[in-house]
Amino acid sequence: MKASDLFIHILEQKWVKVIYWVPWEENLDLIDSLRKSWKIKLILTRNEQTAVFMAATYWRLTWEVWVAIATLWPWATNMVTWVAFAQLGWFPVMVITWQKPIKKSKQWQFQIIDVVSMMKPITKYATTIISWNKIPHILHNAFKIATSERPWAVAVELPEDIAWEFVENPELIISNEKVRRPIIDEKSILILKEELQKAKSPIILIWAWANRKRITKYLTEFIVKYNIPFFTSQMWKWVVSEDLKEYLWTAALTSWDYIHNAIKESDLILSVWYDPIEKPTHLILEWWTKNIHINFYESNIDTVYNPYIEIIWDIWNTFWQLCETDIDNSNWDFEKIFKIKQKNIKLLQENLENEDMWNNIIWPRQLVNDVRSILQKDDIVALDNWLYKIWFARNYITYFPNTLLLDNALATMWAWVASWMEAKRINPLKNVVVITWDWWLVMNLWDLETVVRLKLDLTIIVLNNWSYWMIKWKQTGANMPEWGLDFWNPDFVKLAESFGWIWYKVENKNDFKKTLQKANDEKWLKIIDLKFEYPNEIN
Repeated sequence: MKASDLFIHILEQKWVKVIYWVPWEENLDLIDSLRKSWKIKLILTRNEQTAVFMAATYWRLTWEVWVAIATLWPWATNMVTWVAFAQLGWFPVMVITWQKPIKKSKQWQFQIIDVVSMMKPITKYATTIISWNKIPHILHNAFKIATSERPWAVAVELPEDIAWEFVENPELIISNEKVRRPIIDEKSILILKEELQKAKSPIILIWAWANRKRITKYLTEFIVKYNIPFFTSQMWKWVVSEDLKEYLWTAALTSWDYIHNAIKESDLILSVWYDPIEKPTHLILEWWTKNIHINFYESNIDTVYNPYIEIIWDIWNTFWQLCETDIDNSNWDFEKIFKIKQKNIKLLQENLENEDMWNNIIWPRQLVNDVRSILQKDDIVALDNWLYKIWFARNYITYFPNTLLLDNALATMWAWVASWMEAKRINPLKNVVVITWDWWLVMNLWDLETVVRLKLDLTIIVLNNWSYWMIKWKQTGANMPEWGLDFWNPDFVKLAESFGWIWYKVENKNDFKKTLQKANDEKWLKIIDLKFEYPNEIN
């Protein structure tokens, strides 16, 4: 048995089902070992970025293990932004990179850089394997760190000469032990109960990685049992279904957003799994609203987040026990909060109607409204990182987890076609739509070859205005002349023909809905070329 065979054996033991892969000569031994595995599926990608993004999305949608493999030097450096994306966004990706032989190398310093040191600042764990007998322990620890309750990115480097080493003791196996997390104690439940009973208008804020099946179940039960209002951050707006009458809004802006008027009327916030990685909503200190931090770990105190009580236990167990506890809520009054919600809904409808009075080019409110009206409740939308995601986070109602995918941590550009590819690969019967920009399409043509090769039935909406329009929009808002932000696009129709795509061009916004419906009915890669502009204000 070669060391590369042992490597794949350990991945199988850790229940790895899919590897996203960019091959090169240095990792031929691992390719050969992977060929003999019937448990792991190989997804060949055109670049390392796509491999990491698809691995992150696989875990996000399935809660199963995910690995992205590239080779050395520039292939490894190409992964840096995407590893940082996984680290900040709490996507526990394991990246495996290669290295030239470390015991004896004829090429000396040719193309050699310290990949492990490069990865350390953007991962929780990064190391190199210096002997075959270190493989089980290193991989076990890497998986354990990555899948901790606060997920992390990890990086493992496998030198070429270690991969082909002969394994003397192939029976060396590390067990898959289960980790028991601490449940909330009776005193902490009593503190929560007393604080809730003293409050007059408590609300719940759902942050960051509350995206867990049991948290969703018991948090929803608690909200429904006591009719307590809740709002969410952008990335995790679907943890609890937004068709509940208790749903207030999504915090899309740091300050002066629709939700803030409702928050002013609250005297207690239960902050579920807050983490400052996501752009925070400035709400705690400004109105002196008391805040209880409910999480697996203690909070970081700053100018926008300063809890006066911290409950550090298993979150799902906390809300399960709250559901089992009788809380006297006779003092609660949400009348003002729900009146503000109805006022905001009316204002949004008025803004949508006013937007419709302008020219034939679609604006973000109508874009969101049209997409929501065409897609089924369990269909999936993936957003690239641009200003329009604010309107989607605020106005696009989600009914099921993982049906609106966006990034508000590293806020990475050109991320989401890979996420969208993986979402469709995992959910072949659902409509999956990605919304992005014309400049992104030219930048990421390699991803679209992968879409065609995998025969994925996908729809891309390309917001086309031949410029870096959001920057131009902000440039104008700052009373600066428009300059330096326009570019030229290729003939997208001919480009589509060369790849075998289906291409739709929408000149009039009133044609968009029927075009999207038609695209969803086609079983191939469809691209909708849509003229788009922003309004003067975010409201």
